[in-house]
Amino acid sequence: MSDGALPSPAWLVVVPLPIPAYAFAPPHGHGGPAPVGARVLVPWQGKLQVGVVVGADDASGHRLREVVAVLDGGRPWVNAGFVAALQEHAQLARTPLGLLWCDFVGVGWEARVTHRVRAVPDADLSPFGRRVPTAAWTDAGAFDEALLDAIRAQGLLDETFEPRARTVTAYRARDVAHVDVRHRVTGGFAARDAGPGKLTPKQEAAWAWLRAHGPAEGAGAWADSAGVSASVVNAVVERGWAEVVEVPLPPPPAWVWLQAHGPALSQRAWADGAGASVSSIASLLARGWAESVDVPAPPPPLPAPGARGPRPTPDDLPEAPVWRLHGGRALDRHRRLAARIRRLLGVGRGVLIVGPDHASVRRAWEDLSGLAAETDTRAVLVSGQLNDDAREYTWQLVQSGLARLVIGTHHALSAPLADVALTVVLEEASDAHKLLSGSHAFVPDVAARAARAAGGVLALVGTVPAVESLPVEGVVLPPPRARVHVVDYANPPEQPSMGPLSGVHLKPGDLGYPISHDLARVLRQVAERGRAAALLAPRRGYAALVNCPNCDHTPQCRNCDVPLRFHRERRRLECHQCGYGEPMHDRCEKCGEQLWRTRGPGTEWIAQEVRRLLPDFPIYRFDKEVQDDLTALRAGAPGVVVGTQALLGTEAPADLAVVGVTLADTWLNVSDFRASERYHRLLRQLLVWHPERAPLLVVQTFQAKHPALLSVLDAQSADHYPRQEYGLRQTLKYPPHSVMAQLEITSRDQARADAAARAVAAALLGSGARPEELIGPAPGAVARVKGAYPYQLLLRAGSEARLAELLGRLERPSGARFRVDVNPRGGL
Repeated sequence: MSDGALPSPAWLVVVPLPIPAYAFAPPHGHGGPAPVGARVLVPWQGKLQVGVVVGADDASGHRLREVVAVLDGGRPWVNAGFVAALQEHAQLARTPLGLLWCDFVGVGWEARVTHRVRAVPDADLSPFGRRVPTAAWTDAGAFDEALLDAIRAQGLLDETFEPRARTVTAYRARDVAHVDVRHRVTGGFAARDAGPGKLTPKQEAAWAWLRAHGPAEGAGAWADSAGVSASVVNAVVERGWAEVVEVPLPPPPAWVWLQAHGPALSQRAWADGAGASVSSIASLLARGWAESVDVPAPPPPLPAPGARGPRPTPDDLPEAPVWRLHGGRALDRHRRLAARIRRLLGVGRGVLIVGPDHASVRRAWEDLSGLAAETDTRAVLVSGQLNDDAREYTWQLVQSGLARLVIGTHHALSAPLADVALTVVLEEASDAHKLLSGSHAFVPDVAARAARAAGGVLALVGTVPAVESLPVEGVVLPPPRARVHVVDYANPPEQPSMGPLSGVHLKPGDLGYPISHDLARVLRQVAERGRAAALLAPRRGYAALVNCPNCDHTPQCRNCDVPLRFHRERRRLECHQCGYGEPMHDRCEKCGEQLWRTRGPGTEWIAQEVRRLLPDFPIYRFDKEVQDDLTALRAGAPGVVVGTQALLGTEAPADLAVVGVTLADTWLNVSDFRASERYHRLLRQLLVWHPERAPLLVVQTFQAKHPALLSVLDAQSADHYPRQEYGLRQTLKYPPHSVMAQLEITSRDQARADAAARAVAAALLGSGARPEELIGPAPGAVARVKGAYPYQLLLRAGSEARLAELLGRLERPSGARFRVDVNPRGGL
């Protein structure tokens, strides 16, 4: 560098660790701006680490080291809008940027390169030991990583990095053209008399197939494709006519076919459609290239994506930077959305669709992925359930521009689309969008920032709008046909609201729980007619708690201040907070009484009651603990499935006639201002769970007059109840009329946690926070969790800028753990 020349700006690089981005010097000889979004190799803790460039830092006074190499030719591994979004969110939420990258980017943290090293000319590396690089290029794997890093730090190492394709062990036919091969025909078959070894007719056929179609991955796939046994192909190898080699790993053709035409109803259907063997299909499943999922099973073969999807409609959706589309069924919304997606793909722009769970993503894929083929591009599915090979290949399709429609979970937000014109967030109010660990980010917030940074449009699409989405311009589709019956436990059965199923002669005790008289009656009808039903239970396990009828003692968790849940089938008491468990006691540990009283039915208890009611009818369970095979129900077989809300993440039974909510109040009895909104959304989602049918929804509740339920009973529009909530929140200054952050201070010493929380509150008030902007501190909803005592404060600011200002004044308390959660969900 000449005298007086300014040094190149440092590159800010983030690595997948819970730390901020750090400044690195650009690689030697690199000119031009920092390649934002590109992958690089940086020295980190004695070895090379893949990182991503997130910007330049002209003011950096300290640079760790020099970037060693730029990968992928400097092409972005993630899109620029996503980079900006994570930086904004990290700054607001005071979250290490690397932690956010760990949560959102699930592919690319491994460098697939051939790394070679040599000593720089005339360098003396003897001080580093005897086993050091020489002047000749040598594979870096021959040397200790820490040694190479020490030499690199002194500027005495030359390095090259060349892209290396994934390889796989395969069988390849040997080239025997140089061998004098003579054919002898005897009895109508040919045999080889010369060459490495004689072959039988079957071995000859296996070798001929491998020569024409190989290499083959695995002896089983080779044998099946050639129509011979595994012993035959092994003999071909033993006799020298085939060899084991490492070959580049292309995307399996069967996987490419499934991306374009799936899902397939069976391994055989997939194999027949892709022209592959069943064993090769099983191999792809075993290696994570595909997953087995539950889908409705129509009588005819499943059509290609888009073939049964939305019919063409005019593009009459809003043109605003942010708009919403709610109501109706998923197919109705996708039909309206398809015209906009088709228009954008047709002019070469990119579209990104993000769902909260695999069920919503799968439905969007089935309905919308076919639009890509209509517009001369490809659609890709991004899911955390794919293995590294499948995810990396998918990423490269997007990075190369071959795929411009990306559908997936939150990992899809970082896909390297060059021009993201439209970002669609499905079910933006769903709690499943909240990451439960790591950064605890709320995905729609990050999606909104990414869309704004990319200059694209954000569309919020779902069953019902979030209360926070109401100020946004949008379209609400008419509600679908619905049949709802309410069992009111709080009033006598002769109340008119009970409907025609109840008789006036019944006494209140005849209502029954957990299966009411009305629900039992319709379940009997389901069994008599050979239909299907689904019952939603408040919780998994047998009961929320057990207690002694003599002294009222309730077994408690040793680590958390919660009662232990009873699991009858395993005769265990378990904590659903920390996982602690112990065998069920024969006697009360306080008074010695043998009897136990159970309260708060869970899936076990309700399934037991249904089996008593319908002893010869198939009964299934589906919760976090037990997930019975529901394939028969998906195919139209009769039965009753009892599950938690996890059921909504799966496909509905094909012949669904009844959906029962055994105790709706569970979703209301939560210390959270969003509880009633969540309850309303649940009811609406149950009504449209089946993509075509309108099953009878039976709601058992002590709050039959709750406005959320009445909104559904009166067939009001999807935004009717959210608008009521909007007015109430305006009075209370809750979102969207404020921006909230939850501060959680935790310690294993309760007094220390309490003191630290009060110190944080006092510091905020002393630095300018207004009393109405601070709620708390208060103990958490569960006073002790996993041996620690959480205390919470809520910051409620009028704008994001004001919230950032308040959070910027925070100082982490000493002696206690501290976490900031922007836009918290649950337990508020």
